[in-house]
Amino acid sequence: QVQLVESGGGLVQAGGSLRLSCAASGRIFSVSTRTMGWFRQAPGKEREFVAAINWSGSSTYSTDSVKGRFTVSRDNAKNTVSLEMNSLKPEDTAVYYCAAASPIYTTAVLTPTTAYDIWGPGTQVTVSS
Repeated sequence: QVQLVESGGGLVQAGGSLRLSCAASGRIFSVSTRTMGWFRQAPGKEREFVAAINWSGSSTYSTDSVKGRFTVSRDNAKNTVSLEMNSLKPEDTAVYYCAAASPIYTTAVLTPTTAYDIWGPGTQVTVSS
């Protein structure tokens, strides 16, 4: 079994930066070959896709609202996935989740939550205006 744990969330002013990390433990080999994604959920809203990266790190995809501001990366040797967030806006405030996609998928263009079968507990990001 694999567990994912996010870290790096916090309170930041608009225009600031945060770096989220997602660490995998357990049967790590089963995560290193999977697409990994970041999602977020604001109060009263549905969980939404933010960014994803394929197993090798050669391909990434992000939602339009974060393009040019957020960067997803991974280090399979360290079993970690990161989300670098710059130029943060108040509308980025949400709980951010790391997730591992089902192994049947190999693409980074993977937006549905149903494509991911392992989730972390989430980390809160709050951006003040």
